Amino acid sequence: MSAATANPDALELAEDAPGRPARLRWIGQPLVVVAMVVGVVAYVQLAHLDAVAARQLNLAALMERTWEHIVLAAVSTAVVLVIALPLGVILTRRRTRVAAPVIVAFANIGQSAPAIGLLVLLALWLGLGFTTTIIALAAYAILPVLRNTITGIQGVDPNLVEAGRGMGMSAMRVLLRIEVVLAVPVILAGVRVALVLLVGTATLATFIDGGGLGSLITTGITLQRTSVLVVGAVLVAALALFIDWLGRVVEEVARPKGM
Repeated sequence: MSAATANPDALELAEDAPGRPARLRWIGQPLVVVAMVVGVVAYVQLAHLDAVAARQLNLAALMERTWEHIVLAAVSTAVVLVIALPLGVILTRRRTRVAAPVIVAFANIGQSAPAIGLLVLLALWLGLGFTTTIIALAAYAILPVLRNTITGIQGVDPNLVEAGRGMGMSAMRVLLRIEVVLAVPVILAGVRVALVLLVGTATLATFIDGGGLGSLITTGITLQRTSVLVVGAVLVAALALFIDWLGRVVEEVARPKGM
């Protein structure tokens, strides 16, 4: 194997098969996102909305909610990366790998628990607001990155690791120049899964005063304004599709040559 071995434990969205379907996905997915956003903008500009819906769906308010949603997903992803990447690497070392199943099982609790329940419990403990939302989202999304980091590094061909050691490379250089590099595709797949999860789960942030596009959805339900509800849902879907496409682009660019 020239790279990380395929492992059923790794969380990975569907690989693009070579050929026309893959090319259509590379081009079609961003076009769908653009069409969704243009459709939303055209709707809020041209539709005859009552005063309540118009106040919720003006472009300034939509941009503010979208930016809040992006910040929630970006900051919580950064927290996940800071925790999960080094922890995943540590758990692949000889002296600490015995703890990997326990740590992964603990991380699995965060994702297995209902997201809304986790948000509410943390809000009762830490209070409402942005910080509590970030902690809850990070706890919910840490598993894909942690597990794929462990799986990716453990899947590297041992012969390549031994070859590096035989060339006189230190343990740190073997880790950084061989193991991590070859595990990059699996790790990035985990990051992409976490990002898509976070974009969807961040809609629940509105329940603990975290902001984001979820406020449009809850407002639409509460005030019985279907237009507000649908616009919020379409923008969340468009953002998730865009993040998924962007993650695939980063995976392709960062993939080591020949893999």
